[in-house]
Amino acid sequence: MLHRGQSWLAAKLTKHASRDVVYQRDEVSVELSATIGKSEYEQDDGEGVITRAQVRDFLINTKDLLQSDIGTWPRRGDRILETDGDTTFVYELMSIGNEPPWRYSDPFRVKLRIHTKLVDTIT
Repeated sequence: MLHRGQSWLAAKLTKHASRDVVYQRDEVSVELSATIGKSEYEQDDGEGVITRAQVRDFLINTKDLLQSDIGTWPRRGDRILETDGDTTFVYELMSIGNEPPWRYSDPFRVKLRIHTKLVDTIT
């Protein structure tokens, strides 16, 4: 029952709170729906200085990415292009702190939370 509820919520997020983005790996690009989020993290430099940072997350349905032409899990170095008006923002997948560049967003693995950083802006 919880899995059905999570799937229902994921479908509603995709339908009402997402935007189309382009997921890119090398020469392969696919258009996917993504809900925008953020993750905050702290990193200790080993000398007592703690750096706080925030990254832009894209929440994408697991099946949508795996069944696309990309066909595999997200990888560091992949890019996500998000267009807003006449500007395209280019984000690159990155690890945050000791975490990998992505994780599941829910216990049933319906959505992926992909961590990125802004690397370019195209106008």
